[in-house]
Amino acid sequence: QAFLSVTSILNVAVFRDHFAVEDLVEEMKKQSPALSFGPLQPEGQIAVQGPFPALRALREFLLLKAKPLSEEDKRGGKSHQRARRKPQEHRGATETRDSVREAPGEKHVVVLDTDIYHYMRHFLPQAFQASDVVISGVTDGDITTVCIEDSAGRKAAAAAAAAAHGLRAKKTIERYSVDLQKILLKERICFKEHSRGEKQRYKRLCERLKPRYPKVLLIPYDTHIDVVGTSADVFEFMEQVRS
Repeated sequence: QAFLSVTSILNVAVFRDHFAVEDLVEEMKKQSPALSFGPLQPEGQIAVQGPFPALRALREFLLLKAKPLSEEDKRGGKSHQRARRKPQEHRGATETRDSVREAPGEKHVVVLDTDIYHYMRHFLPQAFQASDVVISGVTDGDITTVCIEDSAGRKAAAAAAAAAHGLRAKKTIERYSVDLQKILLKERICFKEHSRGEKQRYKRLCERLKPRYPKVLLIPYDTHIDVVGTSADVFEFMEQVRS
């Protein structure tokens, strides 16, 4: 599995007190023509599939939609009598994202494929280390949202410096992510019987093979093990497992 297409389940129910979610979904489709949208479920969930950069742009688009609503709720309290309105026209992803990036003290957000996030955390930990900022990740299935924010309240000059560090960290993470998307491959070892003995056999086998493939990342789950690395390393690793 190459990192060319991913699927994510989005929950747009959080917008119901502010927007007609059906109109919001239509705007999402216009905003992201490269993505494929499933039917909107009654509980507000919708499956979205397509190229990861397009899915990441959609996530940023929704985060920008949610930000003013959150601030509005903080100022006046959440009104259950507020009439739902149609989503405002989006000014364009580039213009809006740039305005967010340049605001001092803003929290920066990067949306990553979860496997790439784990690979970066393991092999490129320096990408998540920066002065005066805290970098954390929240995983939701195939997508991990990385937040970069000031580590403490500061005076204006120090806050501006922290914001610069945060923006630099954001660009570093994005650059690594783009580079890794071009070279990484994922294969999956499934536990057909789901027995403890079978899991242990695969685990011991992978542990024996791992020293020969130091740049391969093994991500264990209850029902399978994901093998992430360069195409050459993953191919050779899986050949050894199958043999």
